[in-house]
Amino acid sequence: MHNPKETRVLLLEGGWNAEKEVSLSSGQASYESLVAQGYQVTRHNPTRDMKALCTLIETLKPHIVFNALHGIYVEDGRLQGLLDILEVPYTHSNALASAIAMHKPTAKNVMARSGIPVPEGKTYEWHEIKDTHPIPPPYVIKPVDEGSSVGVFIIQKGDAPLGSELKEWPYSKNILVERYIPGQEISVAVMDNKGIGILELRPKGGFYDYKSKYTDGMTTHIMPADIPQDAYEQALLYAEQAHKAIGCDGITRSDFRYDTEKNEFYLMEVNTQPGFTPLSIFPEICAYVGISFNEIVHWLIEDGLCRGYKGKRAS
Repeated sequence: MHNPKETRVLLLEGGWNAEKEVSLSSGQASYESLVAQGYQVTRHNPTRDMKALCTLIETLKPHIVFNALHGIYVEDGRLQGLLDILEVPYTHSNALASAIAMHKPTAKNVMARSGIPVPEGKTYEWHEIKDTHPIPPPYVIKPVDEGSSVGVFIIQKGDAPLGSELKEWPYSKNILVERYIPGQEISVAVMDNKGIGILELRPKGGFYDYKSKYTDGMTTHIMPADIPQDAYEQALLYAEQAHKAIGCDGITRSDFRYDTEKNEFYLMEVNTQPGFTPLSIFPEICAYVGISFNEIVHWLIEDGLCRGYKGKRAS
């Protein structure tokens, strides 16, 4: 077991992508917890200048990096790969698992091959779908590599193709189109390879989009999720299975749609860096089962140190 008072932590928060504000909120909560536990913590808001980050690491010689960043470039394996090269331990999932989970089509393929139900879907380019329906509505359009529901659109029956209101696609080249799954929105927390609880989300706007996720009062959280016990246990197993199939470390949050009429689950995505904002799901599930936020943070550092480079660069 590590001693917080003897552990140098470099906390990364913010960044430069569409999820910067979410990351800053997660970073603030993480910072307060780290300080309260006595860690030697340095905060850093990185830019694209990775040379500056490397110089900072050389100077500080942290025992571990606490990654509170979200989104493209920093949650998708690229930052993790850099830290691997620098031989610096870090929290959350390894580079490969982070890359697989963030790229939705790849993650879907891995999960489907593992026997986990996922919505039928296909990738397109913007010019292929902007003026036509690629599949009969209702369906969902989303970027292949964004988080926090950034860039997600639901096309209902009777709606015009998305290009009628969105002239350009501002995200990555490839776009994932999936069949819309009706039913309940549920999230499953996994910690140390074990599903620990399920929360149900009931957005007041009908769709759990970015605004519903991060605006207080926009979504009702039901803990534990209001689903039958056998379904509850099945969702826990699916989440554990997905966590292991992708090769995740630390903690994950798996998001499902539960078709109540057919009693069927569909796994939408696995989040390798669940948010730590005041409205975030993972800490709420943990609190319900008796795991405090400080315990999550302490465990993430212990887990990262145990599977990392044992502080090889620290002195």
